[in-house]
Amino acid sequence: MYDGRSVFAAEKSVASWNKKYTVMIYEASLQFAEKMDEKDPLRKFRKQFHFPRHKGKKAIYFCGNSLGLQTKNTSKAIKQELKDWKNLAVGGYMHAKNPWLFYQDNFKKPLSKIIGCKQEELTVMNALTVNLHLLLLSFYKPTTTRYKIIMEAGAFPSDQYAVETQVKFYGYNPEDAIIEIAPRSGEKLLRTEDIIKTIEDNKEGLSLVLLGGINYYTGQLYDIEMITEATHAAGAIAGYDLAHVAGNVPVEMHKWNADFAVWCSYKYLNAGPGAVSGIYINAKYADDKNHPRLGGWWGNAEKTRFKMEKGFNPKAGAGGWQISTAQVFNMVSLKASLELFEDAGIKNIRKKSILLTGYLEFLLNQLTNINFEIITPNDSFQRGAQLSLYFKENARSIHKKLTDGGIIVDYRQPGVIRVAPAPIYNSFKEVYRFYEILKSY
Repeated sequence: MYDGRSVFAAEKSVASWNKKYTVMIYEASLQFAEKMDEKDPLRKFRKQFHFPRHKGKKAIYFCGNSLGLQTKNTSKAIKQELKDWKNLAVGGYMHAKNPWLFYQDNFKKPLSKIIGCKQEELTVMNALTVNLHLLLLSFYKPTTTRYKIIMEAGAFPSDQYAVETQVKFYGYNPEDAIIEIAPRSGEKLLRTEDIIKTIEDNKEGLSLVLLGGINYYTGQLYDIEMITEATHAAGAIAGYDLAHVAGNVPVEMHKWNADFAVWCSYKYLNAGPGAVSGIYINAKYADDKNHPRLGGWWGNAEKTRFKMEKGFNPKAGAGGWQISTAQVFNMVSLKASLELFEDAGIKNIRKKSILLTGYLEFLLNQLTNINFEIITPNDSFQRGAQLSLYFKENARSIHKKLTDGGIIVDYRQPGVIRVAPAPIYNSFKEVYRFYEILKSY
């Protein structure tokens, strides 16, 4: 048995469903996994998702970090909007069951709990990289002395391209303007103290720090609070890409005083391929109607929007950054999924996630037949649902073995298999089955 003390740092953070214990004792047995599933207070939500099939059975889907599963209430939700479009046409903007004129407001309450902010500090619109560019135009204000941007080396390519083209847009050389923080030699994770030191060492010329809340490749969760504090002490702006955070790990963006953030909704939030993105803008900017932004009529105050007059009058809050008409059919699946998140509770989801990923880690540590390394932090407070496994040999063959066994995970060069048991629909028994297949390799 495994003494899982690394899973829990304090009693207030205990995820065990047995209130008597602050430490979870894991067992490498099917009976243990089944017992955990029986006790799982979120087990009912598994039935609310469609799973892909493998040889006539439900596949084991550990790829929610790339694309979440479809919720069963999505079809009904889309049919409702189709019905209102069919029967009301333009009248749907005011008289649909969910009036389209205010459709984006449906997301404020549930997402504010997930992102940890005031409702007026967020909105949904566009796609993630589009929003990243829009917010960079609002918050990256380079001068002749302050123009540098810090980001993690090996950030998701879209973030790299966005920052590269932004600095070029202002006439700077990316080789000079972009400072990439890499792990120390022989290490695969960034140390918080190295991030802080890089910020302090470059404070005279620093304009912006842009990090992924969780690194897509390693699964490392960064200390957003500490990094934001150091960034502000350096006189710079702190922005975050929360693509792998939203719906995975609850955060407190307002409390931590982050300046802005963007995220997608097609991963852990289960809103479908290419679904709408979200933005967070700290109230000190969101409440400032004069803060620079690109305008569009959906960001204009509703009371004057249809006067069709010159002069952009932005709505209060993050909604003042909206540009185009709400993409109802690109938002409806998110609305359906968030109904489940509201019912489950993001904190409860996180509690199960700590247990589920902790069990996966425990089982992987029992394996002696495969040469691999878990490159994700072993501290549950420095990771989310994902574990990244670096196989030093036979990675492709192992990935095929898993696929043939009905397990869907993704492969990244060189030799990394990312495994992400999503707590709202995955089970302990599935984690055990994953272990069994690897054990038999």
